[in-house]
Amino acid sequence: MRFNLDKAMGIHEEALYMRARRSTVLASNLANSDTPNYKARDIDFRQVLRTAANSQSGTMISKTNARHIQPGGNNTQTAALLYRQPLQPSIDGNTVDAQIEKVKFAENATHYQTSLQFLTGKFKALRSAVKGE
Repeated sequence: MRFNLDKAMGIHEEALYMRARRSTVLASNLANSDTPNYKARDIDFRQVLRTAANSQSGTMISKTNARHIQPGGNNTQTAALLYRQPLQPSIDGNTVDAQIEKVKFAENATHYQTSLQFLTGKFKALRSAVKGE
């Protein structure tokens, strides 16, 4: 019986990658909070993870017409950056709200640490299974 490490880790590999990428995007927003006409960006984490979960479970969409969009185009490697809608637009055209970005960044960091701890637990369980403990 073959062992598949990707299946053992589940979706947490993609989640960790996306959390790291989202952290970079949020940090960029914070760094440009005073830049005129800078538009705040973010990643729709739930949609990307939903797509990754569907691809892992084997429920992929199939292309039935030559004019259809190629399935599997929205994965964690090519997730689109979306523009954040400002709650209160500024005069200089900047859409970054520093308080919101700080909260999103802290929330993302917490989720990143949680994913790391979960993967650490998975590796410990696999190691004990291999050792027979």
